[in-house]
Amino acid sequence: MTRTVIIGGGISGLATATLLAREGHEVRLLEKNARVGGRAGEVERDGFRFETGPSWYLMPRVFEHFFELVGTTAEEQFDLRLLDPGYRVFAEPSAAEASEPLAMPQGAHQVEQLFERLEPGSGPALRAYLDSARHAADMAEAYFLYNPYTSLSSLAAPQVLRALPRLTRLLGMSLQRFVAKRFAHPVLRQVLGYPAVFLGTDPRRAPAMYHLMSALDLDDGVRYPMGGFRRIVDSLERLAQAAGVEIVTGARVTEILTRRAGRRRKVSGVRWTDDAGAVHVERAPLVVSAADLHHTETVLLPPAARSYPEEWWTRQESGPGAVIALLGVSGGLPQLEHHTLFFTRDWDANFDDIFGRPPRVPDPASIYVCRPSATDPEVAPEGHENLFVLIPVPAETSIGRGGTNGAGDPEVERAVDAAVRQISQWAGIPGLEDRIVVRQTLGPSDFARDYFAWRGGMLGQAHTLRQSAMFRVQNQSKRVDGLYYAGATTAPGVGVPMCLISAELVLKRIRGDRSAGPLVLRPDAPGQGVGR
Repeated sequence: MTRTVIIGGGISGLATATLLAREGHEVRLLEKNARVGGRAGEVERDGFRFETGPSWYLMPRVFEHFFELVGTTAEEQFDLRLLDPGYRVFAEPSAAEASEPLAMPQGAHQVEQLFERLEPGSGPALRAYLDSARHAADMAEAYFLYNPYTSLSSLAAPQVLRALPRLTRLLGMSLQRFVAKRFAHPVLRQVLGYPAVFLGTDPRRAPAMYHLMSALDLDDGVRYPMGGFRRIVDSLERLAQAAGVEIVTGARVTEILTRRAGRRRKVSGVRWTDDAGAVHVERAPLVVSAADLHHTETVLLPPAARSYPEEWWTRQESGPGAVIALLGVSGGLPQLEHHTLFFTRDWDANFDDIFGRPPRVPDPASIYVCRPSATDPEVAPEGHENLFVLIPVPAETSIGRGGTNGAGDPEVERAVDAAVRQISQWAGIPGLEDRIVVRQTLGPSDFARDYFAWRGGMLGQAHTLRQSAMFRVQNQSKRVDGLYYAGATTAPGVGVPMCLISAELVLKRIRGDRSAGPLVLRPDAPGQGVGR
């Protein structure tokens, strides 16, 4: 058995630990916080159960594949509900009148009818767009997302070579331009461009290849695991422990230990501190850091072992930061769906504020609101609603921290006040501010403190072309043998499905598996074992 230490108990850390334990490793997972889950956190106050991280359940095939690898299914682990409509959109109203909200129905045919009603002739255009998105999504899953890029021959498959002209066009054009060539209605353009935010980037900078995201929400549909993403974390924790993983919370890793091995370095373990302040040394020939990559490289590793020192990071592009409001509201909010998006009219100005120089908090902002109490009665007391409000802002810790009942830093609280007024006015919810009975806010400095997030970012590095696929930081150290990386800040990228795939990429690299697609399940190994 190979002694292996996992740094970080977020979704990628738990998933990696489970795969390696089932592979035969003796795994110890060290998590600095009191609970595992990382960004998929939870706050309980006055009968409300707020989630602080991911809330869109997309790419169901990735979830299903991972759970099958570890001997179960997603359906066995949690109760999934298909949302219909998937989400609602409010566009910024004009001075003369409010805009009509759009409810995005479940199913591609129904979405085509909606597009056709708003922009005559766009129904067939959307059908072609979604066909292209589905093809791109299938290609990504088969040849790019699960690819460790350790062999050029993995990209020489006949299907990839035949698709190369199309893929080249998609990589050479921005998502915003790709959408604008096909649709004229401004809100429909925004619906198709907004998924870039899920990838931590500006639609003007995201490659058109990422139009594949529209196949996930407009075609596959949007689901919700009852109890929220915390139930996914609970499932991963149970599976890790059942596989033999030892999970230690309150364990802050302060150093990755290395030794010289010829011209290279070799990992030898980690040093960590417990809640009582005692220092421990954990010896292991394999270490997987599922912590933020910037923190791993510039803090945990000694200078001689760094593949990505601080100077390298000055050339990287961060995704957005976030100001988050967790709001308990008295009475019902039927104006909002489970997921609701608010789009500003000046789309480009909104992204210039977030990604430009100098950066500033947008006002008004294109914001996202989750109302899980629309689907799940357990997240709020009877007669109340649970709101998660996300305001994308620059990834700048200077914006500050949140707090309880308005006690956060001024810029954070101003952004939340503005968002509450915006929701009230655009969605037609008079007196919303007066109905708030619980208010908890978070800012970029909270992400930096709680998750060591680079620049206080919400997601990690933006998915621009040079920070995607084979150009993104891969899952193995260039300088330290036995050191691997998992999570949103490494390949394949941001989002819960990508974190699950990153765990599989670590396993592939440890095995020396150069295959491009998902691991094939072993038909003769329903128990221990992961696939081949």
